[in-house]
Amino acid sequence: MHDFSGHPFQVQLSRELAGRGHHVRHTYSTQFVTGRGRLEVEAADPATLRIEGVTCRRPMVKYSPVGRTRFELDYASTWRASFEREPADVVVACNVPLFALSRMKRHFARTGQPWVLWHQDLYSLGVGAEAARKLPGPLADLARSAVERLERAQVHAASSVVAISEAMVHQYHRWGVTRDDVQVIPNWAPLDDITPGARDNAWARAHHLPEKAVRLMYAGTLGRKHNALLLLDILDAAKARGIDAHLVVASEGVGADDLAAAAGSRPDVQIVGYQPAAELSDMLASADVVLALLEPDAAYFSVPSKVLTYLAAGRPIAALVPVGNPAAQDVARIGGFVGAPTAQGAADAAEWLRHAVDRPHGLATIGQAARDLAETRFAIARIGDSFEQVLHTALGRKGSGLTPMPARVEDPTAADRIAS
Repeated sequence: MHDFSGHPFQVQLSRELAGRGHHVRHTYSTQFVTGRGRLEVEAADPATLRIEGVTCRRPMVKYSPVGRTRFELDYASTWRASFEREPADVVVACNVPLFALSRMKRHFARTGQPWVLWHQDLYSLGVGAEAARKLPGPLADLARSAVERLERAQVHAASSVVAISEAMVHQYHRWGVTRDDVQVIPNWAPLDDITPGARDNAWARAHHLPEKAVRLMYAGTLGRKHNALLLLDILDAAKARGIDAHLVVASEGVGADDLAAAAGSRPDVQIVGYQPAAELSDMLASADVVLALLEPDAAYFSVPSKVLTYLAAGRPIAALVPVGNPAAQDVARIGGFVGAPTAQGAADAAEWLRHAVDRPHGLATIGQAARDLAETRFAIARIGDSFEQVLHTALGRKGSGLTPMPARVEDPTAADRIAS
């Protein structure tokens, strides 16, 4: 199981599969800066689980086209070497950047390696949108066509495909890729790792959050798919409506840097960086309202998984995302706010906040609805069943699924490896 990003729910799935007796080697990139899941083997974990970081020689230069491409190709070589040392029955590739996965696809084809594309983002559409912003029209069209060919080939070549939304399947059809074995398994958040808690907690006290202010929080990546300055627009619009509001942003990278520069020394803005997985529940519990952002040109290729984390935490959500995005539907279902990612959307979010704060138990009711929805949808046993079927399909075996080994095995070589 290779999740380039090292996010929480992917490693939860690895733990679930290992708990069923499958031997799982969970790997991730140590060089990608993001919020991470529990990426250490713990005492309660089954003996059939290993977790390892992958580090290549080149540094990751995220927003340099040449530097990023060189990193991805070097990363693919480092990742490939791990298979040469230790073969796997099936590989699950998740969040792997476009050029790295293209090189690995060729390796899988040469060696006959069964592999599953767990498709989290339509990367080529994002790259195409970025090219359209930066390059003249004809060059942008060439770049978009080239990267779409790469991603289309990956979908076509994978032994099995897991898509996180029906919109991805529709895109496959537009690309002319027709396969009847695509499993749509929406993303989730780990319910046992992210739980509702008290607003006044150790994390809030350690970071000196104001007790009386309405605490707004954004937690997660702030990249090119997000207009970070909209967070300040929401804060300012709330204050203009008489709300004593305070903004906390748990993020790192270019978006967080831009936000810090715009905020200057404002005392009502805190940027705290990514927090350890063990502190995530307390951090989110300390917020009164959590915020989500997504730019319009990302609506069709990205589902902000931070919204799923917010649901598990049982927090009210205000989301400035395109209406057609699946995350918008979830936020609307619990009674949160959905608006356009514009200054007007930020003003409307502040107006929604004013009404929610004025209603007795208004925010608490929305938060409870968020957790209820998460508990309905994020059952890891059911999700594990679905992924076992995907592994069965990738291996081409007959029957209803894989036969797991006993949950704990004293001699790891005594059982077949199923996922690595």
